[in-house]
Amino acid sequence: MLLLALLPTAASAAPAGPPPRPAAGPGPDTSLATHTYAYADAPVGQPLKGFAPYLFPGDNLSTKYPGGLVWSYFALNEVMKDPASCAVFDWSVFEKALDEAAVWGRQVAFRFYLEYPGGSGTHPGNGIPPCLNGKMALRTNGFWGTVSPDYDDPDVIAAITSFITAFANRYDRAGPGGTADPRIGFMSLGLVGLWGEWHTWPYDRDAADGYPDLMPTDATIRTIIGAFDAAFANIQLEVRYPLAGTETANIGFHDDSWPYKEWRGGQLKGMTLPMSMNGWDDAFLQLQLNTGTENRWTSQSIGGEARPEIQGSLYTDWPGGSGQVDDVLAATELTHITWMINQTGAGGYSVTDPKVAAGVRKMGYNLHIPQANFNATAAGTFKVGVTMQNSGVAPFYYPWTTVIGLRDATGAVVKTWDTSWDLRQVQPLKIRPFPDWGVGTDPLDFGRPVNFSATLSTAGVPAGSYSLVLKVRNPLEAVTPDVLRARPAASRLTDWIIDQWRPRLPLSFANANQGADGWVNLGPLVTGGTCTGDCVAPSAPSGLAVTGVTNTSVALSWSASTDNVGVTGYQVLRDGTQIGTATGTSYTDTGRSPGQTYQYTVRAVDAAGNVSGPSAVVPATTSGCAGDCTAPTAPSLTSPAKTDTSVSLSWTGATDNVGVTGYEVFRGSTLVGSPTGTSFVDTGLTASTGYSYTVKARDAVGNRSPASNAVAVTTAAAPAGLTLDDFDGTPPYPSAAQNDLGKWTGGNCFLDGGGSGVVSGGALSLRYNNCGWFGSDVGVDLSNRTYLVIRVKGAAGESRRTSTSGSAGPRRCSATSPSTAAPTPSSRRPIRTSGSR
Repeated sequence: MLLLALLPTAASAAPAGPPPRPAAGPGPDTSLATHTYAYADAPVGQPLKGFAPYLFPGDNLSTKYPGGLVWSYFALNEVMKDPASCAVFDWSVFEKALDEAAVWGRQVAFRFYLEYPGGSGTHPGNGIPPCLNGKMALRTNGFWGTVSPDYDDPDVIAAITSFITAFANRYDRAGPGGTADPRIGFMSLGLVGLWGEWHTWPYDRDAADGYPDLMPTDATIRTIIGAFDAAFANIQLEVRYPLAGTETANIGFHDDSWPYKEWRGGQLKGMTLPMSMNGWDDAFLQLQLNTGTENRWTSQSIGGEARPEIQGSLYTDWPGGSGQVDDVLAATELTHITWMINQTGAGGYSVTDPKVAAGVRKMGYNLHIPQANFNATAAGTFKVGVTMQNSGVAPFYYPWTTVIGLRDATGAVVKTWDTSWDLRQVQPLKIRPFPDWGVGTDPLDFGRPVNFSATLSTAGVPAGSYSLVLKVRNPLEAVTPDVLRARPAASRLTDWIIDQWRPRLPLSFANANQGADGWVNLGPLVTGGTCTGDCVAPSAPSGLAVTGVTNTSVALSWSASTDNVGVTGYQVLRDGTQIGTATGTSYTDTGRSPGQTYQYTVRAVDAAGNVSGPSAVVPATTSGCAGDCTAPTAPSLTSPAKTDTSVSLSWTGATDNVGVTGYEVFRGSTLVGSPTGTSFVDTGLTASTGYSYTVKARDAVGNRSPASNAVAVTTAAAPAGLTLDDFDGTPPYPSAAQNDLGKWTGGNCFLDGGGSGVVSGGALSLRYNNCGWFGSDVGVDLSNRTYLVIRVKGAAGESRRTSTSGSAGPRRCSATSPSTAAPTPSSRRPIRTSGSR
């Protein structure tokens, strides 16, 4: 259980109430013909919304639930490495993460931190930059085992603000036209507190528990928030709480416990929904209501993390909730959440589950084009009007470019026009009111259909029949494999990763007339054009094939196109970019890199300059290998030890022509660890169960060795009498006041089930409130035991252990609440247990 002593902001304000409706814009041009379109559910995989799984280097993101985001933490000292200066930055680790996400067609949501209990597995636990060594006081958070800097120290403040300014200068204006770097989705304001979540619980401002306060003052918080607000103009920023300095800042919010219900003092209430909807007084939305910031979503994004304990079951009872899952639809509509970290769901939800699909479509934007206005013929200039509306809970937060195009009969888009339309104007048509507003009406009218228009020119367009089409350009389209291969060596991905490149997700409208390529077919258009003479394009080439490859070249051939006058040549394209021309039906692309894969297409051209549609795409992979092409040798694997829940593995070090950089440990076919040394302990296993292990070595460029020899290990039997519950739910609890191993269980002051506990996932859940004692008579002589181990298992299947050491012999062990520092009698050994943050 986590009780937060929340940070005070400026003086509390009343709720803001319903946001003012956007002003009505111009209506459709009724002098033009009206074309209407049917609504159809958009795909569940959309850019900049939905579920964000964790980004692990080398992970196959195509196996995750469809979406356009990934999530990653970064330690500040991973980019601030220079011990002599807090103004020197090495962005390599961050650049690699951005590029690896782009390979899979996803943008990155992320947070930098200084304290991360235990580290993330791929990022260190201590993120304090070395340039601060010896310049500030270091404090220990004894509960989490982290080192906390003095956040109020001037050198710490200067280092943090230096990072904020440098990051904004590099990434906030790196995109087309000074927009945000196209690889970035959302930035969660970290840097302060545990996990960068702006709390140091239990070492916080709650002085009653006896712990010292490690949080910065409001003055420091205002300085940091102000630095973010001043430095950034484009990247969407989010912070966990409406802190001091956020009152009018252009910063959204991030709910790290979405939409969880927590037990406190025998009561179960929400951590997201407000008090008027059975939420706690420190719930995410209650804090916004207290500060009048509940409408920040209209211009600044709202993100979050589905609380880990409920990620797997989040949508089981959609649109409502049950147990510790609050009302999911209400939480979606009132937080206006656009995206969430959901590692369990992203890896486990079925794309065919209608409840999950409905939930993810409800998040963020849901744009629809109900109609367009344009005449059936065009010559010279012509006007196009397009109406857009939003049935989601939030706007689209970035100024991506809407493109109008002409598609010919072959399916080729032969002409495009970029518009200046701003999708951010398309606000949700309806919003859900808070009970606190007292308005009565539900839902409230808010956004309006927005009528965009553009006057376009047919100059240079051959006369003919076309389809008028529309697409929103995902700026990730500019991050091609060739761009990735040209990165500096320090931040370049391996060829193996770059070769996983996937097309970018188009922004999909909820329209039946949108294709998988992202183009919305608005209807037929005949152009008079400015073309005279030969205005007929050749047929698209067919039969494109790879006729040969070498280490540095690809040979192509194709069947001739036809034309009403005559074909004069062909354009050859590699990865979507024209690289050469040919007068015949063959071409050799030279100067390639060994062992690389390229995509080729061909278009025909006639004497009048008419260009055909593209041929089919043909991939080609050059022979040989670029750079280090030698895989390490296979390790030799053994298992020197085991327990009832773990297996220890060790192996002889593999050799490599350049150098081995790490190993991959597999349990069966599942990767369970990536150590850099030659040993690994696989934990969390089941007693008396057989497992098979292999290990592969890898080098710096991603070459993998053959698998080692397979080692079969059967875990030891569980120690008799020490396991209080094996979580199989037999017999159902309660059963004569015994757990399912037939042992006696008793206690008082439990929170769940009125003090009797509740069953979740076959396990008895008892959470203690530090006002008495609990125990279990295991009936086992403990005289030869050193450690008492308590295993806590959650509904999602994860388990935790906590142990205490002491003198041998029978004894009673008491549990203390993590939020209390009350003394424990010397005759008892304290055990401190904690739930998920």
